Amino acid sequence: MAEFSPHTVRKLAAFRAHRRGWYSLWVLAVFFALSMCAELVANDKPLLVSYKGEWFVPVFKSYQETQFGGVLPVEADYRDPAVSEAIRGHGFMIWPPVRFSYDTVNYAAELYPAPPSAQNWLGTDDQGRDIVARVLYGFRLSILFGFGLCLVSSAVGITAGAVQGYYGGAVDLVFQRFMEIWSGMPVLYLLIILSSIVTMGFWSLLGVMLLFSWMGLVHVVRAEFLRCRQLDYVRAARAIGVRDSTIMFRHILPNAMVATISYLPFIFSGAVTTLTSLDFIGFGMPPGSPSLGELLAQGKNNLQAPWIGLTAFGVLGTLLCLLVFIGEAVRDAFDPNGGKKS
Repeated sequence: MAEFSPHTVRKLAAFRAHRRGWYSLWVLAVFFALSMCAELVANDKPLLVSYKGEWFVPVFKSYQETQFGGVLPVEADYRDPAVSEAIRGHGFMIWPPVRFSYDTVNYAAELYPAPPSAQNWLGTDDQGRDIVARVLYGFRLSILFGFGLCLVSSAVGITAGAVQGYYGGAVDLVFQRFMEIWSGMPVLYLLIILSSIVTMGFWSLLGVMLLFSWMGLVHVVRAEFLRCRQLDYVRAARAIGVRDSTIMFRHILPNAMVATISYLPFIFSGAVTTLTSLDFIGFGMPPGSPSLGELLAQGKNNLQAPWIGLTAFGVLGTLLCLLVFIGEAVRDAFDPNGGKKS
C-alpha cells in the first residue's frame, strides 16, 4: 500500500480539521453517489419483476411485451394497465421510490405544472415531468460536466503553465501575448453563435468550454515555475543532463501543485455555473435534457408554480455552496498563506 509523505499527511489533517469543508465534502459525496444511482431511485421501469417463476430486471435490460403475455413485439411499458395487471396476476413488481424518469410524463395529472403530491413529491414541470427525477438526473449532469471540464482543463492549463514558466524568455512572451488575445474573446457570444449553428451535446459543449477554461490555471502554474526554475536543485538537475520534461513534471510540478489544488474547486464551481447559465438562456444542452438551468428557466416562465423555481434554486445554491466550502478548506489546508480555519 502506498504511503503518503509526512507533509501530505499534515495537509490532509489540516483539511479534515476544517469542519465546514470536511462535512461539505461528505455531503457532496453522498449527493453525487445518489445521483449516480439515479436509475435505481427514479425510473419508470421496475427494479425487479417476477413473472411466472422467472425474474426480470427491466431497469438494466429491455424486455418485449410478449414476454409478459402481451401481443405486440415492442418494449414493455410497465405503467400500461394491461401489462401491469398481467404481471400482478402471475407475479409482482418492485418499483424504485420515484416511479418517473427525467423524461416521463405523468398523464394522470389534471394540469401542468402540477403541485407537489404523494405521486410527485416536488410537483411536475410545465410538461408534466417529475421534478424530483429531473433534479436528480440534472445534478448528476452538472457534477459530471464540472468534473470533466475541471480535469481536462487542469491538464491543459498545468502543461501550458509549466512550459511557459520553465522556459521563460521568448516562449513566455509569445504565450503571454497569445493568452491576452485569447482571453479577450467574447466567450458567451461565441457559445451562442455555435449553439445556433450546431446542436450542442454533452461532449461538444465540454470541448467548446475547454477552449477557454484552461487559461485561469496557467497564471498560477507559470508563477510557480518561474520561481522554482532558478532554485539550486533545478540548476543541478540541468547540469547533470536531466531531461527538461523530467525536471518539469517530476521535480518542479509537485511544488506547484499546492497552488493548483487550491484553485481546482473554484474551476469546478465555475464550470457548473457556466453550464447552468447556458441552459437557462437555451444555448446549453439539447432540449429535454435534465438540467438545473432548464429547470430555473421553467421557474421563471411559470411564476404561478413556485415549487419549480424554488427547487432548482435551492439545489443549485446548495451545490455551489458545498463547492465553495470545499474550495476554502482546500485553500486553507494546502496554501501556507491561506486564511484561518473555521
